[in-house]
Amino acid sequence: MGLHLKEGADDDLAENHEINVTPFIDVMLVLLIIFMVAAPLATVDIKVDLPASTAKPAPRPEKPVFLSVKADQRLYIGDDEVNADTLGAMLDAKTQGKKDTTIFFQADKGVDYGDLMSVMDKLRSAGYLKVGLVGLESAAKK
Repeated sequence: MGLHLKEGADDDLAENHEINVTPFIDVMLVLLIIFMVAAPLATVDIKVDLPASTAKPAPRPEKPVFLSVKADQRLYIGDDEVNADTLGAMLDAKTQGKKDTTIFFQADKGVDYGDLMSVMDKLRSAGYLKVGLVGLESAAKK
């Protein structure tokens, strides 16, 4: 709030109700310049007409390796129950040591997210980096 002093015999002080807009304008100009520089960088100006692909989807492996986690945190490779400590060795036996084999990972709805992540960490530490998540297709809503 500003004060305006009058010269003369009157000792009444009147308030100045004008807002100092200079800092506001300075900030707005700086923001304007920032957005003027950043906006062209955030868009792609090159239009590319991509060709259509006639490639067939990748075929399903003959014998896929499924890793399942039941609601009670028991692990299964295919139909065989496996201990979490021997998971890497059992996967090596199933895949003949081929670490680039895709492991299809499925889990019960009731399994805790932390438990899923611990199994994923065990897969990664065993060297299996290709993991496919398996889920059910839901019916399309009408």
